[in-house]
Amino acid sequence: MEKLGVYISRHYKWVLIVWVLAIIMFGFFAIKLPAVLSGNGFEFNGEYNQTRKILEDEFGQAKSSIILVFEKETSVSDEKFIEFIESTIKRLRNFVDAKQVITPFDREGMIKGNYAYGLLTFDKKSENLGNEISDLGGLLESDKGLKVTMTGEPVIVKDLNTASQKDLAKAEMIGMPIALLILILAFGGLVAASLPLIIGVVSILATMGVVYFFSYSADLTIFILNIVPMIGLALSIDFALLFINRYKEELRSKSIEEAIGISVATAGRSIIFSGLCVFLGLSGLWFIQIDIFQNVALGGMTVVLVSVLCALTFLPAFLAFLGPRINKFSVLRISDKGTSAWHAFAKFVMKRPVLMAVLALAILLAGLVPVREMTLTIPGTDSLPPEYPSRVAMEKFQDHFFEKEKRNDKKVSIILETNGDVLDKANLEKINRVIERLEKDSLVYSVDSVFSALGVRDLDQFAQLLSFGDKAQLTPLLGHFVREDKMLVEVYLKTGGHTAKARDWVRKWSEKDLGVNASFGGSIKFEQEIFDEIIDKAPYGLLLIMISTLVILMVAFRSILIPLKAILMNALSLGCTFGIVVWIFQEGHLGMEPVNIGLILPVFVFTLVFGLSMDYEVFLISRIQEFYLQSGNNTEATISGLTYTSKIITSAAAIMIVVTGAFAFTGVMPIKQLGVGIAIAIFIDATIVRMVLVPSLMKLLGDWNWWFFGLKNKHTAEH
Repeated sequence: MEKLGVYISRHYKWVLIVWVLAIIMFGFFAIKLPAVLSGNGFEFNGEYNQTRKILEDEFGQAKSSIILVFEKETSVSDEKFIEFIESTIKRLRNFVDAKQVITPFDREGMIKGNYAYGLLTFDKKSENLGNEISDLGGLLESDKGLKVTMTGEPVIVKDLNTASQKDLAKAEMIGMPIALLILILAFGGLVAASLPLIIGVVSILATMGVVYFFSYSADLTIFILNIVPMIGLALSIDFALLFINRYKEELRSKSIEEAIGISVATAGRSIIFSGLCVFLGLSGLWFIQIDIFQNVALGGMTVVLVSVLCALTFLPAFLAFLGPRINKFSVLRISDKGTSAWHAFAKFVMKRPVLMAVLALAILLAGLVPVREMTLTIPGTDSLPPEYPSRVAMEKFQDHFFEKEKRNDKKVSIILETNGDVLDKANLEKINRVIERLEKDSLVYSVDSVFSALGVRDLDQFAQLLSFGDKAQLTPLLGHFVREDKMLVEVYLKTGGHTAKARDWVRKWSEKDLGVNASFGGSIKFEQEIFDEIIDKAPYGLLLIMISTLVILMVAFRSILIPLKAILMNALSLGCTFGIVVWIFQEGHLGMEPVNIGLILPVFVFTLVFGLSMDYEVFLISRIQEFYLQSGNNTEATISGLTYTSKIITSAAAIMIVVTGAFAFTGVMPIKQLGVGIAIAIFIDATIVRMVLVPSLMKLLGDWNWWFFGLKNKHTAEH
């Protein structure tokens, strides 16, 4: 490793040229990345998708639809409202991209008081309608006291994309200046303080350029715009802080070339192990076959690799280029008082190991209490900021045109398939028995079928109606519910789709023998499959993370107890984090409106922070190990390790908290929760765990910390 550092310092010009060319090339594609992102990432190839395909291909349901919500003020006459709707529809007739335009005059109940709605159906998926939505926006004009607003899944998907990009810019505007201030406090000079931010920007830009090419083989979600910068900036700054701090320390007594060589050998080793922990932590997401988790794994693992590569090549080359100018533009004089303060704090903790360990554990366990009340939900319309027109219009649409008990979030679509014509008497009897069983279920509010639509349950009367009834009246009803050997049945539950009861219901009925083939669809089925996939697969990812982290830390530190302690403490601090997030968001404290926790939060925070927090573990224990190998005194080594790393860990943690915590001021709720969750987790880890619990346990366990299957460490062997 030292030879690599020396080589880079000698050939820094060529290294920088290669990086500049890479930045230009990948920067070009990074700019194009937002254009290829779509959807919220919750795609899963299960029964829900199969049922949806049948409904689209055989029952003629649209792949997507845009809702137009018309609205008038009370002072505006009904006649003027009708004229406004008609003029809007007239302009839309020229909108050839739509498969069908359904006006408020086509069906009963589409105009109610001061509100009306229309539908535009499409043969494209929601995430592919960006251009159509932009074109449509140019055709919609509001008037005095009259308004028309687009909403529906395609518009909400597009707005989520827009909101995510705005959130990213907003978070950067908040986080970057504060991060720079913290770096100035850490290094004292503008040049040294700017370097970690430069490394962060380079890593993110290069990663986004690389991720663009993944769009040719995978569907990429809009959340990549938030996840990659969140991980990349925090991780790159962490690595740069560690490296620059060690470099400046060595530069006091050595040449630039020697200082870079030693920094690559020491700090570089820590960066590799840290990066490996984060990389493997994110790899656990690969087990979950849902787009958003695969995307985060893909983007996160890529940004980790790029960040490590940047820290080990671009940064040393840049330092060699700067030479003594690293100390230019000093604005603060860094004294040894800070180091002395950390030394005093370390001695204070080590003198009272039992008390400090008990206090730290008590705080962490207290934070765990609210976790049992956590209610998880899949992000939907309510992920958008409340003021977004598409969200406001959707809420008005649901309030005025759907009775509360028959909203889509309570509907389960069931396609019953028979042998032969579904309207044969024998098949109708089978279907009727299924409907009767459904109606008797205590959780079912109502069942809509061809029988309820025609108002006939007696099969003989039903047969007569089919033979002699009004064809003009029968055809649209049969067209909605019946297709050759298939019949659609729509079940409305008494509980909403975001509840465990609803998911249990659809899971139970999906497994029942109904006497006919049944395919289940609807938002409840969708949520049930997503939850089941995570619950089934997450333990495999968790196991991979635990085992791989254990092995990496065992190899790094030649110890059994240190890796075990690290894993247990991480798990405990993350549990405490989830409890605090529930207290803030779900219970509605600190000025927050009560809202359920996004399903992505526990999985992402665990995989991200479990790896990221290992940065501090590796930084701290690596330095303690250096001192222990020199002196063989565990207590003195721990105090020295804390003294030399506490400032850098605190600075790194403060920056990560600022960078991720800045998303707390954004509007997209899952991202807000994720940013706050990561910031809290890092704060707990860098303070209670790393500064108090780790040294306390190091003191209590003594030389047992360094036991490794009976093998002696290098220092002990020499003595």
